Amino acid sequence: MKKKEKENTRVKQLIDKLEKDRALSKAEWTEVFGSWDESDRSYAAEKARGISRAVFGNKIYIRGIVEFSNVCRNDCLYCGIRRSNTNAQRYRLTDDEILECCDEGYGMDFRTFVLQSGEDYAAYPPERMAGLVRRIKQAHPDCAVTLSLGELERDALALLREAGADRYLLRHETANEEHYRRLHPAEMSFSHRMECLRTLKELGYQTGAGIMVGSPYQTEECLADDMVFLGSFEPHMIGIGPFLPHKDTPFRDFPKGSCELTLFILSLCRIMLPSVLLPATTALGTIRPDGREQGVLAGANVIMPNLSPAAVRKKYMLYDGKICTEDSSDECRFCIQGRMKRIGYEIEISRGDHI
Repeated sequence: MKKKEKENTRVKQLIDKLEKDRALSKAEWTEVFGSWDESDRSYAAEKARGISRAVFGNKIYIRGIVEFSNVCRNDCLYCGIRRSNTNAQRYRLTDDEILECCDEGYGMDFRTFVLQSGEDYAAYPPERMAGLVRRIKQAHPDCAVTLSLGELERDALALLREAGADRYLLRHETANEEHYRRLHPAEMSFSHRMECLRTLKELGYQTGAGIMVGSPYQTEECLADDMVFLGSFEPHMIGIGPFLPHKDTPFRDFPKGSCELTLFILSLCRIMLPSVLLPATTALGTIRPDGREQGVLAGANVIMPNLSPAAVRKKYMLYDGKICTEDSSDECRFCIQGRMKRIGYEIEISRGDHI
């Protein structure tokens, strides 16, 4: 008992150090992940919630996601829309359909649109996407456009930035190269993923990274590498959700990631990077009915409801059991507003840029 109390005290000391210094060493992060418990999570959540309130008040930014294609050239072992999944019902939206989603979202007070897809560059080359970004910006000049298209080369990223794209989400998935190789096929490159992230910041994007908590073969050392990377890279956004298996992937039989560990890491990210844009993800809401509310109470300040057409939502299934696939866009929007109000937060109608 005394040993456990000592360990608990030590983790809280490290959380205090993180709050003071905004950094821990890899050894210290490994110690945190090796010995934390629920009291440590609650301690971190209280600090993170206070920091989030100090920076953002009780405001929650909303982003409208348009999942415009589930065709992907990659074969990531964890992903339900991986190239090898012949059971996936593939679809692609037209430019006009994508714009209609944004127009509908604008009427519901969304001021950021997130265009997300598999790596489907044959159908959506950079020139086409640049034209689409320009059309959205012309129709809604007071809005931000976020892209989540996977890995692109520098010239393509520069073209999209020049067209008006404001932000780019590219989860690094893991900062441990050996772990990366166990999650991805041989043709995918850890170094290229990291190079893309550096390029995004160099080009002036508000850049998002992130991980899956509890992904297969993830260790405490892997998580320590992730936190060291996030602290040094200082992304503008961090997307963190629990690993959820998909029945048509090689990882179908692996256990789900931990909701509690996901919430703990959200809090640690907020303490380390006070002004970061930190979503309470759909995966968090999938693993636990009040997961997104708990994410906000752990320090998150962004929620991303779905604006995709109802006919395709069930087809963009990265993992099994994804929530909100049958709700209309306005149902998602106002459900989130009600959920946030019940825990003392308000939806902020703005672009919600990084401070």
